[in-house]
Amino acid sequence: MKKAAAEAGLPLSDREKTYNSRRAQELGKWAESQGIGSDFHHAVFRAYFVDRINIASIPHLFDIAASVGLDAAEAKKVLENRSFREAVDSDWSRCHALGITAVPTFLMDERCLVGAQTYEVLEKLMALSGVKRRHSPL
Repeated sequence: MKKAAAEAGLPLSDREKTYNSRRAQELGKWAESQGIGSDFHHAVFRAYFVDRINIASIPHLFDIAASVGLDAAEAKKVLENRSFREAVDSDWSRCHALGITAVPTFLMDERCLVGAQTYEVLEKLMALSGVKRRHSPL
């Protein structure tokens, strides 16, 4: 993974521990409902993979939420009430039904790629699935 990250110019630190991401996933679903899911997911990714932050720590999750413009007090309510528990359960159920056991997994039509992939491999998946290449307006 470090090699792939380095080749892509992405920062990645050495992790010594793995943390439970369940509550981060619940906040992620909430962030999506607020229109900034991508920002939150990127911030959690950076916190975990670059800054080695324990994303199972609720105070850290509040800090991450606030860093992308989410209200920390509202984030606290979301976690206390487990407001997005069912949405995450639904995502997990869907993954289980599709046979997805790892992230990232790329699924298109009947084709599935598991793990980090090169641009060329992803491009081939798209082409095999009939996706037409769009040209950048630049």
